[in-house]
Amino acid sequence: MMHCLQFLVEPAKNITVKFKESRKRAKNEKREPLDESQLFIVALAKELSRVCQRSEVLQHIVNCEDVWPTLACRAFILEWASMLDSKKRPMQTDGWPEQADWRELALSSEQDIESAKRLILSWTKELKTQPEQSVWPGEAVVVVLDDLERHWRKGRMPNLQSAMELVFWTLMTKEPDQESIPRQWLIWKQRSHKIGAVHYIPHTVWDWICDAAVEVTLDLDTANPDLLISDDEKRMRCGFERKDVPNYHQRFDGWWCAVGQQGFASGRQYWEVDVGEMDWRVGVAKESALRKGFKSLNTDTGYLTLRLERGTELKALTVPFTALPANLIPRKVGVYLDYDEGQLSFYDVENRSHIYTYNERFAEKLFPLFGTVEIIKDLVIRSPGDKSHCLCQGMCLWG
Repeated sequence: MMHCLQFLVEPAKNITVKFKESRKRAKNEKREPLDESQLFIVALAKELSRVCQRSEVLQHIVNCEDVWPTLACRAFILEWASMLDSKKRPMQTDGWPEQADWRELALSSEQDIESAKRLILSWTKELKTQPEQSVWPGEAVVVVLDDLERHWRKGRMPNLQSAMELVFWTLMTKEPDQESIPRQWLIWKQRSHKIGAVHYIPHTVWDWICDAAVEVTLDLDTANPDLLISDDEKRMRCGFERKDVPNYHQRFDGWWCAVGQQGFASGRQYWEVDVGEMDWRVGVAKESALRKGFKSLNTDTGYLTLRLERGTELKALTVPFTALPANLIPRKVGVYLDYDEGQLSFYDVENRSHIYTYNERFAEKLFPLFGTVEIIKDLVIRSPGDKSHCLCQGMCLWG
């Protein structure tokens, strides 16, 4: 058996050696001196790493292997100082600045930055006086931190800011149910940072999302007559002839859309969609939303959706619409509805990254919505894939 695996073992050893050598070279190379904000982040990471002694993820920041841009450091300092000053738990984010606002705050005066630093330092001093067990974040958090570290090493994350945020958030909230901390952290992130909140969703949190998977099929009585629907009611695209079908009040006769057969008024639901490359929309429609004509399908008319136009313009159809960065355009979209939390989130399934979240209090039944104008490529509703279970005991050997 060992001989059979030799062709795998030797390359793996070579990769490990090369990785260590590249890290060593990078460490020995001359770096630009860190400014005050960057040095503060390094010092803060050192303080927080004492709490998470079973994870070495923050040591990469301490050792300057992961250096954040100055503006990112300033924004981080201001954001978390504001949270400490508010004396609110992070789940209560009403009125807090969103991510785009923090970029502007990063340009705040040095006086504001220094005040924010003092507030954080005061908090870390108080943290040192607490018993170690009372601030230990728990194994569930350590597993997530190790997962984030592995993906950062692979270059799938630009930095370890998510890891730093998770530790900070955990210590601030003192969530009694340690197992739920990573999940609650994601809920908070999606509420306070609607766009691209997380570059990578850790596997334990992703599995929790996929646990809410539901079978979604298209409701033929709602489909625009121009749409071609597959026999299994999971595929649709535009045809060349308009079908002669009953003109039900719930049928779309303008926009090329259809909704799912089942609506949701509680709990968690998750489904995935293979989307086209040029023009599509996915999301949910409120039960009361009008479906006739070409009136805009946005939040004012009862629709919470993402739309891609002309292959390059990704939008959340708020009022006015919210333009999203082109690097967030997905091939496969994960749609996650947490009705009770009041969140509808969209993910890039292939990258396991966050795209956008609608936050509002739902008060009526919501139906999955699908739209396309493509005549060649089908829009396909997928059942989320089975979770992958690694055969390695302990930490995965293959990543």
